[in-house]
Amino acid sequence: MLRRFGNVHYVSKRLKYVVLYCNQDEIDGIMEKLKSYSFVKKVEPSYKPFVKTEYENSTPDKAKEYDYKMGI
Repeated sequence: MLRRFGNVHYVSKRLKYVVLYCNQDEIDGIMEKLKSYSFVKKVEPSYKPFVKTEYENSTPDKAKEYDYKMGI
């Protein structure tokens, strides 16, 4: 039943949750529709698009750099 809202990526029957992918611009309407169902307890959006993935001052550790050159 949840497939009509987006792409169902993962379903956990034991822990009873679903990972659902949908368009970012439609997320507000889809969340409201999902919350209205009786079998849905909680709806959480992903914050991945808003997380910064470019890191600053990421200097490699000298010991690790030496190990990589050695082939360990």
